[in-house]
Amino acid sequence: MKKTREVRARVNGRINVPEVRVIESDGEQVGIISTAEAMNRAEDQGLDLVEISPTAKPPVCRIMDYGKYRYEQSKKQAEAKKKQATVEVKEIKLRPKTEKHDLDFKIRNIRKFLGQNNKVKITLRFRGREIVYCDTIGRAVLDKIADSLEDVAVLQQAPTMEGRQMVMLVAPKV
Repeated sequence: MKKTREVRARVNGRINVPEVRVIESDGEQVGIISTAEAMNRAEDQGLDLVEISPTAKPPVCRIMDYGKYRYEQSKKQAEAKKKQATVEVKEIKLRPKTEKHDLDFKIRNIRKFLGQNNKVKITLRFRGREIVYCDTIGRAVLDKIADSLEDVAVLQQAPTMEGRQMVMLVAPKV
């Protein structure tokens, strides 16, 4: 499991610029003042001086509780990660001489994967002398699969040869 990268802002003594734009803890803008004066204001309130926008000229700092700020940032990152959708690529392998019933069964599985918002890579493997029929039988099998999935899928990658395999990629319709 990957650990989320923490957002680290410069705080108090780590802010090493001569002057900063300061925002009070209640959101009121103080203006541009020296860094030492801003740190004194923060210390008087029992809070920290946190650099919010380091790229601005001069940098923007806010007087706030740094621990609370870090907690809120980690919550925002966790929420964004929850909303992020992951798309898997499922693979279905078959041969050119796959019988009709088995092919129907594979198509049913492809429909199930597409229903779960996954992409499906359909691999048609040729053995031995079957490779001679890749352009005829192979393409016909993949075209038949594409036609049967037309209502739920969109063809993302047309059938192409990769060595001794013919590959096609389908994605769910949006």
